[in-house]
Amino acid sequence: MKKSKFSLLLILTLVFSLILSACSGGDNNAGEEKPEDGEGTTGETANVPQELRMLDSSEIPTMDTVLAEGSTSFTYINNVGEGLYRLDQNHKPVPALADGEPEISDDNLVYTFKLIDSKWSNGEAVTAHDFVYAWQRAIDPATGSPYGPYMMGGKIKGAAEITELGAAKKEYDLNTLGVKAIDDKTLEVTLEKPIAYWQDLFAFPTFYPQNQKFVEEKGEAFASNAENLLYNGPFVMEKWEGTDATEWVLAKNPDYHNADQVTLEKITVNVVKDSNSAVNAFEAGETDMTGLLSSDIVPSYEGDERMLSWMEAVVFWIKMNQKNEALANVNIRKAIAMGFNKEDLTNSILNNGSVAANYFVPKDFVTLDGEDFREKNGDIISFNAEEAKKYWEQGLKELGVDKLELRYLGGDTEAAKKTDAYIKNQLETNLPGLTINLESVPFAVRLERDNAMDYDLQFAGWGPDYGNALSFTDLWITDGGSNRMGYSNKQYDQLIKDAQGKLATDEKAQWEAQQEAERIMLEEDAGLAPVYQRAANILLNPNVKGLAIYNYGPDYSFQWVTIEGEE
Repeated sequence: MKKSKFSLLLILTLVFSLILSACSGGDNNAGEEKPEDGEGTTGETANVPQELRMLDSSEIPTMDTVLAEGSTSFTYINNVGEGLYRLDQNHKPVPALADGEPEISDDNLVYTFKLIDSKWSNGEAVTAHDFVYAWQRAIDPATGSPYGPYMMGGKIKGAAEITELGAAKKEYDLNTLGVKAIDDKTLEVTLEKPIAYWQDLFAFPTFYPQNQKFVEEKGEAFASNAENLLYNGPFVMEKWEGTDATEWVLAKNPDYHNADQVTLEKITVNVVKDSNSAVNAFEAGETDMTGLLSSDIVPSYEGDERMLSWMEAVVFWIKMNQKNEALANVNIRKAIAMGFNKEDLTNSILNNGSVAANYFVPKDFVTLDGEDFREKNGDIISFNAEEAKKYWEQGLKELGVDKLELRYLGGDTEAAKKTDAYIKNQLETNLPGLTINLESVPFAVRLERDNAMDYDLQFAGWGPDYGNALSFTDLWITDGGSNRMGYSNKQYDQLIKDAQGKLATDEKAQWEAQQEAERIMLEEDAGLAPVYQRAANILLNPNVKGLAIYNYGPDYSFQWVTIEGEE
């Protein structure tokens, strides 16, 4: 995924992610007062239509919580759904469907949640059984959930074993997953080991409930459009015709248990992939918010109060499919990872505040005792054309060839095409004998091909799903749920296993293990080619107040948005 924003919360703006799952950093506040909890429409908004018009830069790949893996899906799921916890306006996980904090066993493994009274949009009560069904469906190998094994494996008791048995074509029992409905209002969850960020985990959309009767009655039609979905969050999908839709409409959910805290009545979203078209619509007053601005537009709005800018905890990289014989060669991988000028890319092509990334755990994401995670390793794998050429020649010699042709899977947006064309030119120039064939596809198609490992090189990115560097470092464990490039290193695996297990409660030791793992993966193995850490720039109508952007998980929430009148 997924599902990247500010280190705390930006209560004003929003960003549209084009990555496999979610999130990033910074700290800003637009300075406007927001309504207190429970406070209704203020005098400034009483006579103003509470309707938000916005642009997104990609279609919604899926609205099925167990199949979602990109932040576009997670974001809209978050606004029409809800789990045990949700992120509040201050970017803190707080009880949502959970009735206060759970009862926790002495060994910090068993959590017993009581549920509040809430209901689905069909009038049925949300029960503990809905959580059991959804979680079992997410971990069931037959479902093919990309995030279920990733988010549950090694965290929820029994999850890893179910995944392993499924992969081995052996029988498995979903009832061995550590989730049980004691009764309609009591849910018991058993962890594999103590987890410091368990509240973040249970706020994530993969852990939302699903109504078994509804899902099974709909069959293959479930989540295919607005009519084939149920909702229990602040909004409902009033219009969404499916994954090809370029327009959808959200409306306030009158049955939401906190409906009195929701002022916004309607949200209309249109997909516009070209930044110039988005800006033209904004300037013409046809939309209140754009998606990310392309680099050629950003300089024109420097100093304009309508442009909001921040650094995200999102890192983009080139994945190298090591099922490809050439990319299984470490010298070829090092050549590619060092073979393009990242600084020129960020300064000249992107030109939007993004910075070259010589790492895969972002800066300004997590700190310990005031020290950023990046302090120890700093830059690990940097651009060096001469060294890249040496590694390239050595790799070709070991392969017994004098040239290579590789498929490069990229996005179909304006910004993606510019970035991919630049990298193609750089690599073909600096690595003689290399031919790169660009394949620009929509985001949903790229997710499908990533899952199938149908690529040689792939431009992709990641934002954290919870507030720990493990949200990045455990991506690359052998056969991990998101490791769809064939990388494997036993020492790396052990370090991450230790960080998730015996070192989980020792923050300093956990950090050091992850920092060493990152060094091994990049410096020794060049398992990945980091490109840049993204900065975000959007245009936003100053009358839009209270839109929260998060550090991880869903990109943003509309729950506290208000539209104010002109001054």
